[in-house]
Amino acid sequence: MNLQENLKKYAGLILKVGLNIQPGDNLLLRFSVDGLALAREIARQAHALGVHTIYPVFSDDEMTLARFLNAPEAAFSEYPAFFVDFTEAAYKDNYHVLNLSSPNPELLKQVALGRISAWQKVTGKASERLMTYTMGNKVKWCVAALPSPAWAMSVFPGKTEEEAVSALWQKIFEATRVTEQDPVAAWQRHEAELKRHGDFLNDQAFQYLLFQAPGTDLTVYLPKGHVWMGGSSTVERGEAFMPNIPTEEIFSMPHAFKVEGTLAATKPLFTRGRMIEGIRFTFKDGLVVDFDATEGREILADMLDTDEGARRLGEVALVGDDSPISRTGLLFKNTLFDENAACHFALGQAYSECLMGADDMSPEEQQQAGMNKSLIHVDFMVGGPQLDVIGVKEDGSRVHLLKQGNWVV
Repeated sequence: MNLQENLKKYAGLILKVGLNIQPGDNLLLRFSVDGLALAREIARQAHALGVHTIYPVFSDDEMTLARFLNAPEAAFSEYPAFFVDFTEAAYKDNYHVLNLSSPNPELLKQVALGRISAWQKVTGKASERLMTYTMGNKVKWCVAALPSPAWAMSVFPGKTEEEAVSALWQKIFEATRVTEQDPVAAWQRHEAELKRHGDFLNDQAFQYLLFQAPGTDLTVYLPKGHVWMGGSSTVERGEAFMPNIPTEEIFSMPHAFKVEGTLAATKPLFTRGRMIEGIRFTFKDGLVVDFDATEGREILADMLDTDEGARRLGEVALVGDDSPISRTGLLFKNTLFDENAACHFALGQAYSECLMGADDMSPEEQQQAGMNKSLIHVDFMVGGPQLDVIGVKEDGSRVHLLKQGNWVV
């Protein structure tokens, strides 16, 4: 594998497909030390495409962990307002967001849960107004991944660090189509396929969906005027962009108050620097009324207590079990990849683009229409080879969408 050549192709793909860079755009570029080589290549290509200014936002796992372990309690009670003011000012000045994610799946496992919870709530509340820019597609944003040694070793525990990082790079390049001769053209073909699935689902205008699998017997109503999305999104000024690289999902908005039944996750969830495994939920009137987990139950409980919307669904996504990421047979321990290997839901905030006219509604009207509001948006996987998904129309007619985990339409 020629890492440097693939890095150049990956950077070009992120800029041309992920962010659809236009002359005069600016970038908030978020990365850690593991992403420095890719960030530098992105800077070279971005400026050549017409980007005026790149503002680097650096993070470091060791510094993050040191803060959570050693800072005084008062450090977790208030979020600096100028951080939010700065970011909002950047958004208004034609800055778009690129997050080069290189996670350590269990970075915070030594940290007291109360500290993590307090900081999640403080940052979520402080950044609430920023969510309207990204989740409402007022700016272009993209999340793309690269290996950290800790992440690579967790995915390939039997390898040396160098071997694990190389192996994970190869899987990332394959999943993002970088290994193809023309990755941009490959993504254009992929985008067309995703849009065909989305168009089919939108034409059906299902009233509700049935999810059936071991441990799962769930009825998920969809709001009137719901929209299925897949592939690219569009900012207000009309430019398309790809929020996630990779992406295999077709997603929409569940009705926040009309979900009934049981739901069992099929993959572990890595959140708040911890792992939660064996997740099970019971829903009534859209609300989680009972839950359990074989590992990390206290983390799940804490997450559900973030706010009232944290116990309701904000996203439903369909992904075939034969997706390229699923075919790797790997648990990536990273939501960006694992959610594109399986059907999934998200607890918390819904995407306004998945409800026609949502941006012109008041918050009360959005809630009345069935749109969930929350400080969190946490995806968890429910798909696999035993899942069936059926769409039901208002006249009662049924369409089998996925059988034994894969698309049949």
